[in-house]
Amino acid sequence: MTVYFATTNPGKLREFNLIAAHHGAGLLEVLSVPGLKEIQPPEETGTTFAANAELKAVYYSTFTGGLVFADDSGLAVDALNGEPGVFSARYAGEHATDAANNARLLDVMKQEKNRRARFVCAMAVAKSGELLALFQDDVEGVLLHEPRGSNGFGYDPLFFYPPFHCTFGEAEPERKLLVSHRGKAMEKMICWILAQA
Repeated sequence: MTVYFATTNPGKLREFNLIAAHHGAGLLEVLSVPGLKEIQPPEETGTTFAANAELKAVYYSTFTGGLVFADDSGLAVDALNGEPGVFSARYAGEHATDAANNARLLDVMKQEKNRRARFVCAMAVAKSGELLALFQDDVEGVLLHEPRGSNGFGYDPLFFYPPFHCTFGEAEPERKLLVSHRGKAMEKMICWILAQA
């Protein structure tokens, strides 16, 4: 069964294929939405991860006849009232790099003692412009004062996960996916997709 992921993010594609191989038992083929790079992306106007995931899945599903899923995910920091939140990917500007976003977060948090944070992921599935399902999960951690590890992407090198005694940037990808926000949301979604087949 083929499903289409509305993302050009190689980190997200890599993670989904790992999860699909583990839980999909070879039953799912995951491809990018055909011609995705040529499609004008929708404006992400949602104020929540769920709203943006739904918006993207519904929009991109109008470009193909198959099942399309999209995610919106990011970091919510307690001391910043949930920021960077839906602006996680562009916290340091519209086309910011991971390094720039991490640097801005460290700067904003430098005097802050409360370092609690969570990664949140919402994942929506749509077909032919209609939302079919929505899944959400999160994972709790603590922000470090400097990045550690080169695995993962985004804020992973700053996100210390106490049960692992390391950051997500230091954890092996397969191990991280067992507990991560995206891994848990993807697992729920894959189980739902396979149940529909």
